[in-house]
Amino acid sequence: MDLGLKGRNAVVLGGTRGIGRAIADTLAGEGAGVAICARNADQVAGTVAELKAKGVKATGASVDITDGAALKAWISAVAQELGSVDMLFCNAGAMAQGGDPASWEQNFRLDVLGAVNAFEAARPFLEASGAKTGDAAVVIISSISAAIADNTSSYGPVKAALIHMAKGFARQYAAKKIRVNVVSPGTVYFKGGVWHLREQNQPNVYQAALARNPTGRMATPQDIANAAVFLASAVSSFTTGSNLIVDGAISNRVNF
Repeated sequence: MDLGLKGRNAVVLGGTRGIGRAIADTLAGEGAGVAICARNADQVAGTVAELKAKGVKATGASVDITDGAALKAWISAVAQELGSVDMLFCNAGAMAQGGDPASWEQNFRLDVLGAVNAFEAARPFLEASGAKTGDAAVVIISSISAAIADNTSSYGPVKAALIHMAKGFARQYAAKKIRVNVVSPGTVYFKGGVWHLREQNQPNVYQAALARNPTGRMATPQDIANAAVFLASAVSSFTTGSNLIVDGAISNRVNF
């Protein structure tokens, strides 16, 4: 299926590894220009070079997503360099699992305020894209943990806040032709990721999580990227305010 992304441009927060990298690669494979940011400047440079090798426009920088001014300046520069910002993918996350105040603050500052800062920075360019093409898109990566409460970890509630926020954005900016959707993954396995590390250091925890999934496996980053890029494309032009769960049925919730 042609998703109609050739000539469009995307910003991907946290685009050098895992889900973010898979999103960037998928966008480039569809012919879209891509701008990525992450903390490690060397990883950003390497990723940008590999994206350019796919024949698309690509750029990137090391940006502190919790610094609203720095993020706004970078996204503005991206719009100038690429010519537009048609899609925004909020993928960066702190991944703090504790219930202590420091973990709550870390998750809130990076996951929630990072997404708020990114949306506000990209909004003028998304509005311009919506006015020109009839469709601009934001996709926020949350987690199935938003619907699970086994303990007082800050991770799940912060991910739930992203889903609520996205619905508000979707309704508020629908008239501006900006769609806002969420993808909520279950367990995602990739080298260097959380579940790879648990496989190495906490094999019992890893095996228990694997056994809970009726598909018999964890997601790959590509599984999540496929859903995210589809939602951002004009093929999904009437889908906004949704929370697409991509968890291999590891959760038993019914979504009405």
